[in-house]
Amino acid sequence: MADPKGFLTTGREVAETRPVGERVKDWNEVYVPGSLLPIISKQAGRCMDCGIPFCHNGCPLGNLIPEWNDYAYREDWSAASERLHATNNFPEFTGRLCPAPCESACVLGINQPAVTIKNVEVSIIDKAWGNGDVTPQPPERLSGKTVAVIGSGPAGLAAAQQLTRAGHTVAVYERADRIGGLLRYGIPEFKMEKSHINRRIEQMRAEGTKFRTETEIGRDIDAAKLRRRYDAVVIAAGATVSRDLPVPGRELNGVHFAMEYLPLANKVQEGDLTVAPITAEGKHVVVIGGGDTGADCVGTAHRQGALSVTQLEIMPRPGEDRNAGQPWPTFPMLYKVTSAHEEGGERLYSVSTTHFEGDENGDVQSLHLVEVEFKDGKLEQKPGTERSIPAQLVTLAMGFTGTDQANGLVQQFGLELDERGNVARDADFATNVDGVFVAGDAGRGQSLIVWAIAEGRSAARGVDRYLTGASALPAPIRPTDRALTV
Repeated sequence: MADPKGFLTTGREVAETRPVGERVKDWNEVYVPGSLLPIISKQAGRCMDCGIPFCHNGCPLGNLIPEWNDYAYREDWSAASERLHATNNFPEFTGRLCPAPCESACVLGINQPAVTIKNVEVSIIDKAWGNGDVTPQPPERLSGKTVAVIGSGPAGLAAAQQLTRAGHTVAVYERADRIGGLLRYGIPEFKMEKSHINRRIEQMRAEGTKFRTETEIGRDIDAAKLRRRYDAVVIAAGATVSRDLPVPGRELNGVHFAMEYLPLANKVQEGDLTVAPITAEGKHVVVIGGGDTGADCVGTAHRQGALSVTQLEIMPRPGEDRNAGQPWPTFPMLYKVTSAHEEGGERLYSVSTTHFEGDENGDVQSLHLVEVEFKDGKLEQKPGTERSIPAQLVTLAMGFTGTDQANGLVQQFGLELDERGNVARDADFATNVDGVFVAGDAGRGQSLIVWAIAEGRSAARGVDRYLTGASALPAPIRPTDRALTV
């Protein structure tokens, strides 16, 4: 145990953010660089090293949280990094982007603020990179087997790294011009600077993983031909089909999916564009969808100089504390104020969009909405609550409905889908096609980054066993596992 009295003597402190007026003028990460290290050892000391650490259950990776908390408390950063990497290929990603279901399951959280597990995690990995503790781990010998991984998001990268280290020759295919998937073009720079992705890619290259960008399986390469070329294939193409909003005026200029809007802002930061073709500058912006992608749109609009930003959510506003229907250690739906929300804008709950209105040029100018409420388990409009708000840019951030079928990948492989439209798989993450496996959102549906990495690691074990007859690779989850909820 780190500090036997830590949870009694030390209060919870989290990472310090830069002033709003400063950070909205740039695209750097919102946190004050280095602000965690002076406090993080004491924060790690709040961990109680519980007899049954429920944080393990909250985290699908099975992270050894009490162990690396103890090392961080003692400032043994190399040992902490080793324990952290034992279960997680990319802790710098999860430490910045994961909503931390481990903290919701923290035993201390029953009657006190939970341990700052996420902040401890990111402190350990940042220290490890700074100390040179993160090095390539190439295999001692090659198996002679080849694997293609389709998609370079967290699931694909995790599967590729595990399989490369197991001795297989792995090539990752990505349809975009850079590796990273949604990590690269869906996550704004202010949430995670892309240098974190770049150095992991260099580590993987040094281990032997090959990368093929601007290559879409199904369009540029026939999926069936790819299967014949490799001994096994892992589909980690994500759930990239955005949920649409079929209301009058949807066709107006200025109404875009979030994943049409966010990548362009990231391309400006990559130096590919001088100005984003879709920008919030000087516009009234409405973001439809109250989740993390919506918050990313809000923060991006602030930095582009929006006149106003309004975020709409059809569900009621969640409470700020757990209620009886969401008991510990489940992951509760709570009112969350992200760094983007701290920067301004308005959030409207229990509202539904009825239609958009445009000008004579076909450009959207306003959004009409109505308040809604649940009656007999159904959402119904409240009469007399209709109104309009100005909107010259609307982003649809209402989630994703499944993997892309328009590019031919599903049909060319001959893949079976489950009842939700995801690629079906068995207990080893194998599809109905021999030698073809699926990991991440393509098989699970829209989920969290921590589940994507866990899926990639688990699918890698299935592939390794298929290729060699046995596997020593870890498999933290089963395809049927789900988050701890009620």
